[in-house]
Amino acid sequence: MTIDALTAILLIPAVSAAVLALLPGYRLAARLNVTAALLTFLTALSMFVVEPVSGQYLLVDDLNKVFIVLTTFIGFTAGVFSASYIEHEIAIGRLTPAFLRFYHAMYQALMFSMNLALVANNIGLMWVAVEVATLTTVLMVGIYRTHEALEAAWKYFILGSVGIALALFGTILVYMAARPVIGEGTDAMVWTVLVSRAAAFDPALLNVAFVFLLLGYGTKVGLAPLHAWLPDAHAEGPTPISAVLSGLLLNVALYALLRFKMLLAVNPGSIAPGPLMVTMGLISVIFASLMLYRRRDIKRMFAYSSIEHMGIIVFAFGMGGPLANFAGLLHMTMHSLTKSAIFFAVGHIAQVKGTQKIADIGGLTVTNPVLGWGLMLGVVAIVGLPPLGIFMSEFLVVSSTFTRAPVLTTILVFGLLIALGGLLLRIGGVVFGEVRGPTASAEASYVPMFTHLALVLLAGIYLPPVLVLGFQNVARLLG
Repeated sequence: MTIDALTAILLIPAVSAAVLALLPGYRLAARLNVTAALLTFLTALSMFVVEPVSGQYLLVDDLNKVFIVLTTFIGFTAGVFSASYIEHEIAIGRLTPAFLRFYHAMYQALMFSMNLALVANNIGLMWVAVEVATLTTVLMVGIYRTHEALEAAWKYFILGSVGIALALFGTILVYMAARPVIGEGTDAMVWTVLVSRAAAFDPALLNVAFVFLLLGYGTKVGLAPLHAWLPDAHAEGPTPISAVLSGLLLNVALYALLRFKMLLAVNPGSIAPGPLMVTMGLISVIFASLMLYRRRDIKRMFAYSSIEHMGIIVFAFGMGGPLANFAGLLHMTMHSLTKSAIFFAVGHIAQVKGTQKIADIGGLTVTNPVLGWGLMLGVVAIVGLPPLGIFMSEFLVVSSTFTRAPVLTTILVFGLLIALGGLLLRIGGVVFGEVRGPTASAEASYVPMFTHLALVLLAGIYLPPVLVLGFQNVARLLG
């Protein structure tokens, strides 16, 4: 029996999770974790060569190919970073061998659940996959078993459960809207069938469904005011999981939201989902930008930066149209690469300095120049300064909005400038200020961090035509 790429992208992490749960040795487990992530990434790339056949439960199309490749790539680089990071955690006694087996198994379980959410052709199966991803990350956030970590995990579990329950209710309402047209059974939950018949659905039910879906999956995206779990989860969990949360899991929830947005777009009687998304996006940008000025924990500060950027992405997709959708896809990609690189740097810095408190970290370019300049380059990228890729995506978001809604452009630019000032103000002392904290060198691989930053720099200077064409196709698909 042959296994196609669509099956392999789920089978590799699922089997790896089971094997890693049994392996006691750190080095072998770390290598297997990286190898499994690499194989999953290569399998995702193979979909561009030979496209798998979609079915009733699994689907590959232009939209989820973008998300799958991005997810598996960062899953691989975060696995490489994790190998050196976790070794240090073992050395200082924060993790035991038992927790180590649990960590690696949960890492691959998380990759499996995110991949399943992205390739699911059944909206119920997609909901289940997002729920599994939520439960997996809850367990990983609390892995240190400190009071703060357990509190963050419980907060994430409670708020995430509320959000996922709202998303479930929205999913049920979509099924109820589809049943009179498609009939009872699984066909009324198959996304490809739904989108082909959505024009005949009851618009009132679709409208109510989308509100619940926006609130439910919006909680997972980290949109304000549904964001309360996110800063705690980032600050208290292992840094590789912070990178995966910011760079990947938020995107998976966004992907689910975009799928349902496409259903409303083909129903002439339903509300336009754009204004709701634009409103929540702008609220997130302004709120998170202001919160950057009062953060004392460096990981918590970058968590608020993630809320800001997810707000920008949701705003872009809410505006809609080929250019805004293209800008949203590009910004999502650039943010995932940049923010994960920043968390890689922050993870090594926290281990070197023994703290995440901004006040206790200073003069990194003197004591640890590679880390210091790496962090500074990541911050320059994330605030949208040229010539890096986020400058290009933010420029496209602003320019596409200006011609249609100048007032919204003013609000958005105001939020972007506040965030720029907040991050540069807080990070300036960390990187260039007076030397504070220990001066030990970091025994770690910087390859993942600088690989991401190099890709972001390259994207700001030159986008390959094949990438531009692919993003344009997806932008048209989103409407």
